[in-house]
Amino acid sequence: MRKNAVEIKRKTKETDICLSLDMTGKGVDIDTPVAFFNHMLTAMAFHGGFALSVKADGDVDVDPHHLVEDIGLVLGDALAQSAAKTGVVKRYGYSIIPMDEAVSEAVIDICGRPSMVLNAEFPQPKAGTFDMCLLREFLIALSNRAQIALHCTCRYGQNSHHMAEALFKALGKALAQAYAAADSKQVLSTKGLI
Repeated sequence: MRKNAVEIKRKTKETDICLSLDMTGKGVDIDTPVAFFNHMLTAMAFHGGFALSVKADGDVDVDPHHLVEDIGLVLGDALAQSAAKTGVVKRYGYSIIPMDEAVSEAVIDICGRPSMVLNAEFPQPKAGTFDMCLLREFLIALSNRAQIALHCTCRYGQNSHHMAEALFKALGKALAQAYAAADSKQVLSTKGLI
């Protein structure tokens, strides 16, 4: 295991997940039975510039919902543990990314008060066989477990795949900014505590 990595395992009757996250490392290895979601997680970590490994399986014969949501839970837990390991983090992250005709953005506040807003009108309900509505479930789970305010907007686009991919690239870059070690040891809050 990497020095700064956080590793989390979660096994339920529906899913079996092993995730490793190192916000200061490099390298992406995503292996789930949901190909489009693998593509999104890979884009997120690669463009965020952090190391992410996910080995996961689940009852995708029923629906990929459980697996996609549970990966959000585990990644959120890993982010929370990563922030605790880092100490004082920069707290805020923001990125806007274009992909062809689409533009998406992600904004993060590591504030201890989870909330998630997704503004996206995907023109196609699926990318391949992946239901685009599952992205909301992943983002809700992620924000709840990481205890962050997460605002995601697909500003425009004509292709759901492009819109989602731009969003995950923006999410990766915003996560990297927010979870980077702060320049000062002072918590970034006028209250003195997050």
